[in-house]
Amino acid sequence: MRQPSINEREQSRQRVETDVGWRYILLIIILGSLSAFGPLSIDMYLPALPLLSRDLGASASEAQLTLSACLVGLALGQILAGPLSDSFGRRRPLLIGLLAYILASLCCAGAPSITLLIGLRLIQGMAGAAGIVIARATVRDKYSGIALARFFSMLMLVSGIAPIAAPLIGGFLLRLMSWRGIFLLLALLVVLIWVAALLGLPESLPPERRQSGKLEITLGTFRRLLTDKIFLGYALSGGLSAAAMFAYISGSPFVTQEIYGLSPQAFSLVFGANALGIAIVGQINGRLVGRVEPRKLLAGALIAVALGGGGLFLAVISGLGLIGILPALFVVVASQGMVFPNAAALALADHPDSAGSASALLGLLQFVLGALASPLVGIAGSQTALPMASIIALLGLGALMTFLLLGQRKPVNAPSSLAAGADYLEDR
Repeated sequence: MRQPSINEREQSRQRVETDVGWRYILLIIILGSLSAFGPLSIDMYLPALPLLSRDLGASASEAQLTLSACLVGLALGQILAGPLSDSFGRRRPLLIGLLAYILASLCCAGAPSITLLIGLRLIQGMAGAAGIVIARATVRDKYSGIALARFFSMLMLVSGIAPIAAPLIGGFLLRLMSWRGIFLLLALLVVLIWVAALLGLPESLPPERRQSGKLEITLGTFRRLLTDKIFLGYALSGGLSAAAMFAYISGSPFVTQEIYGLSPQAFSLVFGANALGIAIVGQINGRLVGRVEPRKLLAGALIAVALGGGGLFLAVISGLGLIGILPALFVVVASQGMVFPNAAALALADHPDSAGSASALLGLLQFVLGALASPLVGIAGSQTALPMASIIALLGLGALMTFLLLGQRKPVNAPSSLAAGADYLEDR
């Protein structure tokens, strides 16, 4: 049989590399879009919170409960979707969850009262949780160690677009229609994501690696994870840091617009700038992973969150106004671009066979803590920024202290990105 020439072998190699490159990029785009369900569900309607509260005759705290309900739903939904994806594979629970999200968004658009909207936001969050938890589990199916942290950083580039674009889109839509149109647009966007997942996201968990769906097996997995000091340390420190960001998300529309007089469009620009900070820091993290231990990167990011929270508190009590508040908030928010990928990679590193359940607990802690913090920032009404500043400062300090007390002290031993890429090719 004729042996292929050197040119033919080179052309074949280039075709394979191009195919792998495009599949890798497609995977990042789809999983990044799924990871963006939190920002999509929350950030797009943030500029409308004051208008929504007036339209439905609700107080600021009641309007913030629609945010808390979504966060609770995002947390509870992960507890359901994570184990289901470990048992039935990633695709089916994901596609069903996205369909439920589309229907819930359409119902939110027609909600006649704040009470009903709160309930519908809970359902919407539970449905959207499938995208978040299954995206993380899919990444863990394919990568490990340093490559896992690096891929999470790549996801920040795509999912980071959502918190930048979402409030800007929301602010623009408010010039054309009421807050209800925002939920209609959410439904349309998720229809597009559903089609992309259906056509471009293959199953990543083969049948031989799936777990039994029995309740006692699932509870045993959760019990094992919750008694794992290393997992709990990274999950809690990441969750408390995320809760500081959710306190900012919940309180900043009222603080900047009601107290300091920003328009919805100006607020959207400020919010988008902070979200851009997340994306930029996430890419810096991706460059550093492999040169610096993920644990050291996480430590530095949590120190930044704590310092930013302390600076915010001092800016508020000293009456510096936006000139002191906005830079401090930027530090708190942008640092999440380094907190999330490293906390997630370190927490999931030792649990490849229960990635869905581990990812679910990781998300549960983030969103439950965020849901508890969100309504507290409006407890004194919309006339003072002190509750928001105090809560963000306490959560930032708590995240750092939890990491120092429970965090793992040894570096993660992991395959290189090249080896992870080879594993990915074998899976294909």
